[in-house]
Amino acid sequence: MNVLIVHAHPEAQSFSSAMCRSAADTLCAQGHTVTVSDLYAQGFNPVAGAADFTGRSNPDYLNYALEQRHAQERGMLAPDIRAEVDKVLACDLLILNFPIYWFSVPAMLKGWIDRVFVSGVFYGGKRIYDRGGLRGRRALVAASLGGRAHMFGPGAIHGELNGMLRHLLQGSLGYVGFDVLQPFYAHHVPYLPEAERAAILRRWQAELGALDVRPTLPMPSLDDFDDTFRPLA
Repeated sequence: MNVLIVHAHPEAQSFSSAMCRSAADTLCAQGHTVTVSDLYAQGFNPVAGAADFTGRSNPDYLNYALEQRHAQERGMLAPDIRAEVDKVLACDLLILNFPIYWFSVPAMLKGWIDRVFVSGVFYGGKRIYDRGGLRGRRALVAASLGGRAHMFGPGAIHGELNGMLRHLLQGSLGYVGFDVLQPFYAHHVPYLPEAERAAILRRWQAELGALDVRPTLPMPSLDDFDDTFRPLA
């Protein structure tokens, strides 16, 4: 496979960064081609704006999604966006590697999605979910967090982690057509002794060796909806 790992953590010595390196090493050892976008190390700009386009269809009013479409068709995307778009389009598997901040993703990663998931290429109109522009590719979220495992799940104080990240798993990855694999979560990381952190990394490596049997998350199918996206009876 061609694998793209998008890593979003500001500290190179963090456990999240260790997860990124471990994934890259493990997948390379399996014979896959691995590319890493380390967003903090690259100094990636997460702020979407008018400077993302070298030319505009409407210079007087910024409709970002429409300008994305226009710029993509005419080769007018900013070079840093174009480079990331090309990486995503070349991959068979996308891994998003990050720490959970405030029930969500770091702003750096959210900005990467805002700028790189380009309208007209990744999605548009009825090209969503199982008809999205990225259909046929897989995506895997690998997230670290401070909470203990018993804090998450049905009836737990914080609820289910997949529900917490639905905006990412369904609203971003599933929406553009990825087959979204069951995420990998590393719990309570800042408070664990080194031996337990090492055990998590070994489990992560083992699970990367069994991706072909890893469950995928259920996503809507457009076959179940009419042309206005109303559910079929």
